[in-house]
Order: sequence, then C-alpha cells, then structure tokens
Amino acid sequence: MAEMETVVLDGERMLNRRAAHDHLAAQLALPEYYGRSLDALYDLLTERKGPTRLVVRHRRTMENWLGAYAAALCQTLEDADRVNPGLEVLFPEEDS
Repeated sequence: MAEMETVVLDGERMLNRRAAHDHLAAQLALPEYYGRSLDALYDLLTERKGPTRLVVRHRRTMENWLGAYAAALCQTLEDADRVNPGLEVLFPEEDS
C-alpha cells in the first residue's frame, strides 16, 4: 500500500479567489489545464490516485476573507472526500 501523502492548505494564503486557486494548484501539484474553479477542483480531487490527506488550516481566516466562496470551497473538498476513498480532508479545530 502506498504511503499517505499529506498536503497542507493554508487559509491565510487564500484571501481572494485568485490566491486560493494559486495556492491549491501549487500545494496539490495540479496540472496546467486546471480550470481554477470549484468544479475543476472537484473533478481533479475525485480522480486523484494514491492516498492523500488534505489538512486545511486557518479555515476561519479564509472564511472571513472569502465568505460564501470559502464555504463552497470547503464543501467541495468534503464532497470529493466522500467520493474518493483515497482522499481524506481534515479541518483541525485549533486552526479553525
């Protein structure tokens, strides 16, 4: 079995939509064709191979800056987690 890859997503680096998608693309090593939308993110996460743990830190900071878009982004991550058995998404309480 492959070793679990842990990817940290930092809400303090996702203070607007562009910065959020830049950070997601860099941290997740998303391909050049990544569409920089929540639908594209969902598609890539549900197709991702190998065990991956996403740790989302500073969720509240991101929510303060992005509002409803942050909630939709977090929902997208959770939805992908439910579909892809190799994906685990965590929101540590101390960083919320």
